[in-house]
Amino acid sequence: MISGRTAVLAILGDPIAHARAPGLVNAALAERGCDAVLVPMHVASDGLAAAVRGLRMVRNLKGAVVTMPHKTAVVTLLDEVTPEGRQVGACNVVRREPDGRLVGTIYDGDGFIAGLARAGHGVRGRRVFLAGAGGAAAAIAFALGKEGAAVLTIHNRTAARAEGLAARVRAVWPRGEVRTGGPDAREHDVVVNATSLGMKAGDAVPLDVGSLAPGTLAAEVVISDGPTPFLAAAAERGCAIHHGRPMLVEQIGLMLDFMGA
Repeated sequence: MISGRTAVLAILGDPIAHARAPGLVNAALAERGCDAVLVPMHVASDGLAAAVRGLRMVRNLKGAVVTMPHKTAVVTLLDEVTPEGRQVGACNVVRREPDGRLVGTIYDGDGFIAGLARAGHGVRGRRVFLAGAGGAAAAIAFALGKEGAAVLTIHNRTAARAEGLAARVRAVWPRGEVRTGGPDAREHDVVVNATSLGMKAGDAVPLDVGSLAPGTLAAEVVISDGPTPFLAAAAERGCAIHHGRPMLVEQIGLMLDFMGA
């Protein structure tokens, strides 16, 4: 039962109707016996700054989950960002302190690696192709380096963003080979879609699926009820597939702990 004592958590995104986090987070809150509720908030990019200012004023707000496309933009609106968030340049969870200060961090990389591990997949010593250079992609790129992937190839429609991310990862991961490339993912063991493509019907596939060899692990960050266009195409080529849901599931506890719920 929601009462006047119930704490509030939010999730900010655009769009938001597709979000799976409200159901997962509220179930976790119930399991914890926590008198709190997470509610979805549809916030467009041009309203993000105003929305974040409003969060400061809500005294029973524990914090907020931040989803696409706001993970990078929210960083400049916060009072404090953890070293992990500063390294990635993005945050996907924000804690509101009692004085209204907002502190952010990111768990996408940890969640992605943990989701793979729970499914029996590792990345140490493997060649990984990463499509995307936004907040989630950056978090995953740093996590892949931390886990000891042998090669990381970053592809993005805007080549300069891929180059920038590669340089940042290379600076803290000197032992691995970090490079940029086009949409051809051949000769990689793991191929990851870390873009938003696949959220809407009719979305393009973010890379050349014709370059995928049978047995390649195709991993997704987009959460959908069935295979995304990328995973469906990869499966047709005999690839193993890994859905986006585990990345979120593995983060729920971390996010709630960070927000103090």
